[in-house]
Amino acid sequence: MFAGLGFGAPLVLIALAALPAIWLILRITPPQPRRIPFPPLRVIADLMPRRETPARTPWWLLALRLALAAALILAVAGPVWNPITGGVSAPGPLVIAIDNGFAAARDWDERTALAEERIMSAERQNRPVAIVGLADRPDTVEALAPGAAMDRLRALAPQPHVPDRASHLATLGAFLSQHGEAEIAWISDGIAFGADGFADSLGEAFAGRTGAVTIYRNPVAEPLMIADAHNGPSGIEVRLVRAGPNGRDTGTLRALDTKGLLLAEMPFSFSAGASETTARFDLPVELDNAVARLEIAGETSAGAVGLIDESGKRRRVGLVSGGTVDTAQPLLSPTYYVSRALAPYAELREARRGIPDPVGDLVDQGVNVLVLADVGSLDSETETKLARFVEEGGLLIRFAGTRLAAGNDELVPVRLRRGGRSLGGSLSWDAPKTFAPFPETSPFAGLPVPDEITVSRQILAEPDGELSRRTWAALADGTPVVTAAKRGEGLIVLFHVTADPGWSSLPLSGVFVDMMRRTIALAGRSVAANAGEGKNGADMAAPQRTLDGFGIWRSPPATAKPIPRNHTSRATLDHPPGFYGPSEASIALNTLLPDDRPMALDYGPFAGSLVPIARAATVDLRPFLLLIAALLLIADTIASLLLGGHLGGLGGLRRRPRPRGATAAILALATLAAIALPAGQVRAQGATGEAPQETARELPPISAEEVERAAITRLAYVVTGNPDIDGTSRAGLDGLTRALVMRTALEPGEPVGVDVERDELAFYPLLYWPVVAGNALPSPAALRRLDAYMKGGGTVIFDTRDAMALRFDGAVTPEGQQLRRMLATLDIPELEPVPRDHVLSRAFYILDYFPGRYATGETWVEALPPEDEASRRPARAGDGVSPLIITSNDLAAAWAVGGRGEPLFPVVGPDPRQREIAYRVGINITMYALTGNYKADQVHVPALLERLGQ
Repeated sequence: MFAGLGFGAPLVLIALAALPAIWLILRITPPQPRRIPFPPLRVIADLMPRRETPARTPWWLLALRLALAAALILAVAGPVWNPITGGVSAPGPLVIAIDNGFAAARDWDERTALAEERIMSAERQNRPVAIVGLADRPDTVEALAPGAAMDRLRALAPQPHVPDRASHLATLGAFLSQHGEAEIAWISDGIAFGADGFADSLGEAFAGRTGAVTIYRNPVAEPLMIADAHNGPSGIEVRLVRAGPNGRDTGTLRALDTKGLLLAEMPFSFSAGASETTARFDLPVELDNAVARLEIAGETSAGAVGLIDESGKRRRVGLVSGGTVDTAQPLLSPTYYVSRALAPYAELREARRGIPDPVGDLVDQGVNVLVLADVGSLDSETETKLARFVEEGGLLIRFAGTRLAAGNDELVPVRLRRGGRSLGGSLSWDAPKTFAPFPETSPFAGLPVPDEITVSRQILAEPDGELSRRTWAALADGTPVVTAAKRGEGLIVLFHVTADPGWSSLPLSGVFVDMMRRTIALAGRSVAANAGEGKNGADMAAPQRTLDGFGIWRSPPATAKPIPRNHTSRATLDHPPGFYGPSEASIALNTLLPDDRPMALDYGPFAGSLVPIARAATVDLRPFLLLIAALLLIADTIASLLLGGHLGGLGGLRRRPRPRGATAAILALATLAAIALPAGQVRAQGATGEAPQETARELPPISAEEVERAAITRLAYVVTGNPDIDGTSRAGLDGLTRALVMRTALEPGEPVGVDVERDELAFYPLLYWPVVAGNALPSPAALRRLDAYMKGGGTVIFDTRDAMALRFDGAVTPEGQQLRRMLATLDIPELEPVPRDHVLSRAFYILDYFPGRYATGETWVEALPPEDEASRRPARAGDGVSPLIITSNDLAAAWAVGGRGEPLFPVVGPDPRQREIAYRVGINITMYALTGNYKADQVHVPALLERLGQ
């Protein structure tokens, strides 16, 4: 019945033998005689007392006092129900080693209670005690008096990191060498992260005396932990781990914001015997990015908390391609590989085709990152808007290309050299170059650099004093490949190669995904853009607020030190888990690393002698006995006062009416505040379980005229305001339309004159624009619409009509100057004269040259890829239609016919078939604009036959 009862000071129980002596003393000692006052008027009445004072103490009072004495004796003896077991009786000091890492927080009270019991036991044996916190900084082990050891124990607290037991072996070894008869009580958390030789080292130190080591463990209290929390393809993915089965297979994960408000909850469960599982929050992006803290409900430790900083937010990335809609096809689009790399980690927003200002549209949608792939010249309004986006904290990522090589905007991190470097060029190398290892101060530091990544062409940076510090990645010869620079609160990053495999095999490699992921993680963070700043400490982040061992937010301790921004280690005593750096660019340091896998601790030679920590089983009975003794003392005092007549005596109580007790009724007034509960649990889906849909944009109504224009293919010309030129343009397109109807299956409608300032251009596949010197330049809005038209698949024929006016000294004609001013604000690709193997020369007729009214002018189109790049592509046609064709041969005048079909203008040239060839040029251009490069294979017939062996 009393097997579970123990006493801290059993020798005190000898005092119970004195109870009979106390009984005899109390029995023979009468109560204090009653004193009766002597009033002068009642002498006779009070001479004889009505009641005799007994000569002995009443039996009930005697029993009361004996019970009081017994309760005091038992309380002093320190009775404990279910006392702590384990330990040996040794003459040397007791060393209590406590795993006070985060894993001990869940049952910290039970652990400290166990340690207190061992200290009290040592005090009874008159043994000194040493306290060692295995998660604290190693220090000299001291043997203290039990009272001082108790104070040292109460000063311990769970630390928010993994204990480094091995670091204490030296100090423990020194102590044990001086105290050979010492005993160790190790209160273990039972968890290890990797190899842990602490138990084996203790076994060596206590060889032959393994009984002097007692290990206490509570496997049921081993914690559940969050090892990793990141934004995955379908939301926030959380990896939960445990050292092994502990009876807690299910739980709830909670997502909170920076203010501690609950955003969502998600249940999780471990499979039978499993040590890890995954939970996933599928939230809208706005709520997803508001999550700053994840915690396991019911777990009170720093290991059950996962923090998400700015780098873990799901970025909203806008993608803008400089290519036309024909080239923006899967596998050929400049943004295809970027979107594939970022899709699992960001919300992607593709620029809508055909809008005049795609950059401004994406900025208005609230993107954090803008990716421009081969975007060259920017108009002043777009450049201003983009510069403001960066200066206010946005991240701009640019990829090189032919357009950027010819551009001249300032939104690049370094000064660029015109043209570039490629195989076979004037600035060339004999073989493709490989990457050098990433600099230590680069955000890409630590990423592997596969040897198969090569670069065959790139944009060069002009060397200056800042170039080396702004280089994030370079080739083996030191040529920068990725550069970056801060601009205001934001960052501009430039990849000196294209976003597709045209110039480099980088987009085909896995390291490209890691590079893009690390780059977009910098959005919204105040980072050092140049590599040199990492050496002077400018990239260090001071602790802002940290977690204690229980997972509660605290002010950073005095021992906390700043961390580098590329810190990747586990939390330590010097770097507790929490947020570091300014709040707008905080860095989260978690207790565990993403790859951490806790395991059950190997206790070596002590594996068979573990003692469980009896949670909530050890009960100290002293408070209860002292309470009983206090109540008995009060009862004895009242009885003594009554018997002594100080309260009127028992007889007096019988004679007088009993005082009516003030029976107070205790009223429990509980006022419950009306707390408005949340409207509903935050869910990633709506009430029907469907994913939330983005609100459709309200589109303007479509007029009947626009419907009619879209239904019939028409050729269009730009109205210049000059009646003669506009009449020639209309007559020329009318003649070309007749030729198309007669010679092809195409039956266009009547030509249309358009005003680029007001009319919608998307209805017309081909736009003829006669350049007139002296005309006012189109407005920036009109030029943006024209740029969107060309990138949306439209083709513009710019005709300067000045072939006969070209001067031998190379001076530019007025029409040429007008065209240059107009194109300077457009994102124009690199141009070249039409090569002999261009699809334009085979689109319908086989052509050797492209005359109009004149035959001496050059015809320019978008430059084709170099031969070595084209060999890796399906066609030698640029994979699309050139967005513009520039000529000076006055095509419309050669096509122009009157009402009866007669030519209106004579042609100038030696070829009698020049007008016929001019019509063929117009038909080829029209077919090229409508059908693209479908005849590219015809251009390559000789090469195809050669490959087929014919």
